[in-house]
Amino acid sequence: MKTNEVPQDKSHLESVSREVYYAVDENGEYKKALSSGWDVKTIALENALEEIERRVQDAKTRVLENKTSPIEYYMELHKMDLTVLSSYVGMWQWRVKRHFKPSVFKKLSSKILQKYADVFEISMEELQQIKS
Repeated sequence: MKTNEVPQDKSHLESVSREVYYAVDENGEYKKALSSGWDVKTIALENALEEIERRVQDAKTRVLENKTSPIEYYMELHKMDLTVLSSYVGMWQWRVKRHFKPSVFKKLSSKILQKYADVFEISMEELQQIKS
């Protein structure tokens, strides 16, 4: 790619960061060139963000319907998966997944609830109550 061909499309991230590409200048030498964005990457980013938002809303709905615990909702909200969350709270994945069950969640000790609250950077009260 030539330096004058480096993508400069509008992006959600252009105000936050710019990407470095290596492009060939008029002398045929590789040079660093900054890009404000690229439509293909912007579309992929938008799709990923929409999927994350859908997963968060699905988890919130399941919490409000008493089908899962708030732990799953906050995990999705913080863009974590079971592996990441279990490593942050220092528990086996099967144990964290078990805490997704509302009946099990209601019986968790304040010590365990505090671990989750600390990871999500919220209070225990916020962890225990999701507002619609």
